[in-house]
Order: sequence, then structure tokens, then C-alpha cells
Amino acid sequence: MPVDTSPRTATWTHVEGEWLPGNPPLIGPTSHAMWLASTVFDGARWFDGIAPDLDLHCQRVNHSAVNMGLKPLKAAEEIEALAWEGIGKFDGKTPIYIKPMYWGEHGSPGSVVSVDAESTRFALCLFEAPMGGHSGSSLTVSPFRRPSPETATTDAKAGGLYPNSGRAIAEARSRGFDNALMRDLNGNVAETASSNIFMVKDGVVSTPAANRTFLAGITRARVMGLLRQAGFDVREVALSVEDFMNADEIFTSGNYSKIVGVHRLDGRDFEDGPVTRKALDLYMDWAHGRTHSGE
Repeated sequence: MPVDTSPRTATWTHVEGEWLPGNPPLIGPTSHAMWLASTVFDGARWFDGIAPDLDLHCQRVNHSAVNMGLKPLKAAEEIEALAWEGIGKFDGKTPIYIKPMYWGEHGSPGSVVSVDAESTRFALCLFEAPMGGHSGSSLTVSPFRRPSPETATTDAKAGGLYPNSGRAIAEARSRGFDNALMRDLNGNVAETASSNIFMVKDGVVSTPAANRTFLAGITRARVMGLLRQAGFDVREVALSVEDFMNADEIFTSGNYSKIVGVHRLDGRDFEDGPVTRKALDLYMDWAHGRTHSGE
């Protein structure tokens, strides 16, 4: 039987001046993006009537496009305005994932492998996606590593980076864990397979230093700033697996689920500690405009 290509939740996509429902056929078998992966995207969230840091996500997709060799076709402000227009097409009851995308249609003259920037296309896809995930997650150290800037387009939120994360998650789940703790090529912890990661030890909050092997996320930066404003000592440093195994708390940050506590790392169990709860409270207070003076 043919595969059902319809989306699993309500979806609207803006492409070339119009809003289309469902999953419109935009990439064909000769499209550069389909067989040579010249795709970048970003992801923002709408929930409770708000879209935290939507402007920064719209700016970042344009930076990703440039780093992929594509041509940004829309200003970040235009993408943001389109996103709010698209949000209005939903019933306002379910959180929405906001996904601007660029991709290449043709290879460059003289080299089918290199993308032709002049063939860049743009789409903005919005779909319903419940938040969830705040009950905690389990991690295992992955046998797979994050690539370095010399080996992959790590300076872009590139679609081609995600199969490596996908296989790490699949391998972790085959062993009974939710997600994978991934290291860089030097053996230092980089992130999970789908989010940035923090640890707490003796009240100090640490997160892997942004060394261009992983996407140092917008939500990560927001959480770091909010914790610092609240008086926490937050450090970006090289961290080992052993550092995480000896932590008092571990939590992740990411746009999709925001702040999520880690309750297990391989053979070690963790509590959903006070700093993890504080990080989530600070983020949600800020997002809803409830941040107190000085925070």
C-alpha cells in the first residue's frame, strides 16, 4: 500500500504567496534538496497566546541559509509576520510548532553537488504539536559522536545533521532509554541527540561550552541569562560524562519542550531538583511576561 503522506496534525504551509493546508508536494526527485540535502530550517513555538523568541528563530534561519550556501529570500521580520498570520489559521487550543525552511532546487553550474544559491526556495510550515515532556527523561551515553565544523555544516540548523541524531535516539531506545547523551570528537559532552544539556553540582550550573560541534540554542541562551539574573553561577565549560554522572541535577533545554529534567543517566538516577524547577519557572514567567524586576 502507498504511504499516507498527510500530516498527523493540523498543518498549514505558506509557499510562494499562498497558504496551503496539509502536506503540499514541494520537493521532487530531481530537487537538489531531496538527494543532496541542501535544507535548513528553524523551529519556534506558539502556546498560551505567546511565541517566545520568535524573532530570534526567524533571524537564525537566515543565518543557517547563508552558511549552507543558500540565499535568504525573506527578511526575518517578514517571516515573523507570516508566522503570526499562520497562527491565526488554528483554533488556538493546541501548541504550534513554527518551522521556516529554505532549500535548494538545483546544483550550481559545473557541479551538481554544490547547491545553486539562485535556486533557493522558502516555505513556512506550522503544525499542531502538544508540548509535553516535562515529566522527565532518561539518557544513555551514545556510541555516536557529534561532527566537528570541519566534517559537517554544524554552523547551520541543517536537515542533513539530523539523521546522525536520529540513529543515536534509535540506538538509545533499543536499550530502554528516551534519548542519547552525545559527545564531540574529543570525547567531551556536547548535548543530547535533540536538545542542549545542563548539569548542577553544589549549586553551580554548567553547560557544555559552545565549540561549534552542536547548536548552542536560543532557549539555552535564554535559560542561561535568566538563571544568571536570578543569582545563579552559570558556566560554559568542557564537561565529561563523569562530570554528568557526578552531578546533583541534570536538565535539558530546547525549543520543542523547553526545560525537562533528566531522571536517569545510564545506571544513575536523579531527582527533579530545585534548580531544574527554578529554570522552568523562570523561563515560563519570562515567556508570559511575568518576570519580576531584576530577573
